[in-house]
Amino acid sequence: MRFRFLNEEHEVVSGGDWNSPGIPKLWLYNLHYFDDLNAQDAASRAAWHALLLARWIAENPPGVGNGWEPYPLSLRLVNWLKWVLAGNELSGAAVHSLAVQARFLTRRLEVHLLGNHLFANAKALVFAGAFFEGAEADAWFRLGMEILRREIAEQILADGGHFERSTMYQALALEDMLDLSNLARAFPAAFAGWQTELDRWPTLIDGMARWLEAMSHPDGEISFFNDAAMGVAPSPSALMGYAQRLDIPVVAEMSDGVIQLEQSGYIRMQMNRAVLLFDGAPVGPDYLPGHAHADTLSFELSWGLQRVICNSGTSRYGRDAIRLWERSTAAHNTVAIDGADSSEVWDGFRVARRAYPVGFGCAESAEALGAWCAHDGYMRLPGRPVHRRTVEVSGDEVRWTDEVTGAGEHRAVGRIPLHPEVKARRLNEAQWLLVLPSGAQLVLALETAGVKLDEETGRYSPEFGLTLERTVLTWAVSGVPPFLVVLSLRPMEA
Repeated sequence: MRFRFLNEEHEVVSGGDWNSPGIPKLWLYNLHYFDDLNAQDAASRAAWHALLLARWIAENPPGVGNGWEPYPLSLRLVNWLKWVLAGNELSGAAVHSLAVQARFLTRRLEVHLLGNHLFANAKALVFAGAFFEGAEADAWFRLGMEILRREIAEQILADGGHFERSTMYQALALEDMLDLSNLARAFPAAFAGWQTELDRWPTLIDGMARWLEAMSHPDGEISFFNDAAMGVAPSPSALMGYAQRLDIPVVAEMSDGVIQLEQSGYIRMQMNRAVLLFDGAPVGPDYLPGHAHADTLSFELSWGLQRVICNSGTSRYGRDAIRLWERSTAAHNTVAIDGADSSEVWDGFRVARRAYPVGFGCAESAEALGAWCAHDGYMRLPGRPVHRRTVEVSGDEVRWTDEVTGAGEHRAVGRIPLHPEVKARRLNEAQWLLVLPSGAQLVLALETAGVKLDEETGRYSPEFGLTLERTVLTWAVSGVPPFLVVLSLRPMEA
């Protein structure tokens, strides 16, 4: 059998291929998830799915290999049960395997990792506890719901955002909540003692959906702050459709104005054709920064339906140089000082000293929308420099100012990474013409005397396993602060 995940294909010929040491672990995790059981047109592949389940059981004995690690086990358990609830029938061996998997999971909950991993564990126990009958199943269900009650309060912030500040994990968390709400409809007796929790879920889902829509671009897909890529979680529109099928009212229409997601630390500004998403957020919870990037004070910008300025995205997990670069400040639309990252990202999922936002705020009037924030991430450097950014959208113009203060000599480098579909042509040392696929033309201008805009080649990864080349415009200032660099983007005059 040949499988394609994360834009990468591999053969699974023998039992050992489920755990091949030559294949990235994340790809192998996807192999064990069984997401295709509930994918588009899954019903047409039901016979093949039944054979695949039988093969997995035969070639993955209990406790052996990647498939028995708690996270892939949790996702697979839910996918198998959703497949049953869609009208398919499990074999006796598969039902037995499900019970063994649930029992195995109860002794290996990822309390050391917490976050989305522990949430997935708890969700799987609730699914298994609702499906099976008896005292043991009741214990699984109760344990899962107790964890969910605690983790929902911890992980979903008051503004609806997931506490890891990743749009991708926001979408996954929203799908989890919709799945749990759907399960409660299928097994009302199992949830009979949890009505107080069930009553909270529609309002919670609405807030999560509003957050996701606010942090998505007009093209309908998510923005790239922290670990984020398309194609891993369902799209925002698919999730809104799921909520509608469950008769959960979701109001998430975007209109001109400012939306401040205060607890998360993001701001959406929309006026005329410009949509700007601004990051004034901490990198995540202090005890769980594993999906954080050093992207503080970056922003993404769409013009109409076209993304114009956007962060790097995420092409992989792991510990290699590309993973480290994608998490670095240089991979984002923000300012690096003295070649350092605003937060010290290291290894695959680690952060040492990290940036904390200071003075996060916004304003709105009929003429202009504004947002501002500073951070203390560079205060660990000699001279304790501070980066402050202000952004403004007024009419058809976007303007942003980067200010660096501190003692001693420093070098500040700002990067403006363009979407690969946006073509850039130099007009002079301080101005570039940006041509969008629609033919629209914008002028990006650096308005600070003595500073010029240069060009470098960058990387853009909108999906795991997919990297595209793109133009990155850069500016650099060296000397003794304060530095003040002002840029603007406006339509080309006719």
